[in-house]
Amino acid sequence: MSLAILSKPAFRDFVARLLADYRVAGPVAHNGSFIFDEIRDPSELHMDYPTTLLPPKKFLLPIREVLFRFKRQDGGVLQAPPETPPTVLLGVHTCDLHAIQLLDTVFSSGHYDIHYVNRRKKTLIVSIECLGPCDEHSFCKSMGTLTADEGYDLHLTDLGDQYAVDVGTQAGKELLEKYASAKPADKEDVQRLNAVISAKWPRFSYRLDFDVSELPSVLELGMKSPLWEELGQRCLACAACTNVCPTCFCFDVKDEVELNLVDGQRVRQWDSCQLDEFATVAGGHNFRASRALRQRHRFMRKGKYILDAHKHLGCVGCGRCARACIVDITPVGVFNELYRQQQAGS
Repeated sequence: MSLAILSKPAFRDFVARLLADYRVAGPVAHNGSFIFDEIRDPSELHMDYPTTLLPPKKFLLPIREVLFRFKRQDGGVLQAPPETPPTVLLGVHTCDLHAIQLLDTVFSSGHYDIHYVNRRKKTLIVSIECLGPCDEHSFCKSMGTLTADEGYDLHLTDLGDQYAVDVGTQAGKELLEKYASAKPADKEDVQRLNAVISAKWPRFSYRLDFDVSELPSVLELGMKSPLWEELGQRCLACAACTNVCPTCFCFDVKDEVELNLVDGQRVRQWDSCQLDEFATVAGGHNFRASRALRQRHRFMRKGKYILDAHKHLGCVGCGRCARACIVDITPVGVFNELYRQQQAGS
């Protein structure tokens, strides 16, 4: 919509003013790493962070949330949980921005999820351009998520002593006008921004040995690959990979009843297709009992199934699962090995 310039001191003032009216969350230091967390002061923010342990998804789809409380008396009483306060998510990387766009599509189509959608409507996103790879596990360039031109209300690019601010929505425009002391970008600012963006691309390398457009067919042709059995032997079924993934959206729903058998609550919490009991159904049958089948299912979802269903790839190249896996099962390794096998067999 438009481009503005915000000095670093003015950005801190911007965040301070937001804190008066919004719940503000962003990347903060935590035990030698970084997490997305609520902040109380602008000094807590680390906008130049490499990556976070968990994605900002947790503010839109909480790890555990109470859907409603109930009371089994007087004909039954249902009570909704407190409403989510208006929230600003600061410093969202572009890979996570793409992941949120996928979640928006999933939860607002088909079986409409009112809990997610209501929370999303109250959330403004201030994202930031990545100017260097998070670490050796990042493969966002291969997945086409190294930059974004939508999905944000405001998008920042670090120009050194200033931020270039791309206004993406009317809500973002109003946020900037009300809370920030920004100035319109001039020709020199645009040239400086273009130079920063151009300089960033060589810093990132393509990590897939093929173009990402080929990924669905690589996976389809690899359905019977012996690689899945190998991965199944290595996998610990710990679910660390899916717990840190910004695009995984499987959940379980349970009713928790108090000892008085009158009061209780219905709770939704994250679940994982990699857990041994995930696919167990009535009668004790497990339709995906082996870890090999579950690994195959995980990667098929990331590179084909979700794309077929929602027109978004289910992997954004953030590298969190590769960092979390203690037996070194990585998307880059799996995708490239399937491609290598197919090239060797052709």
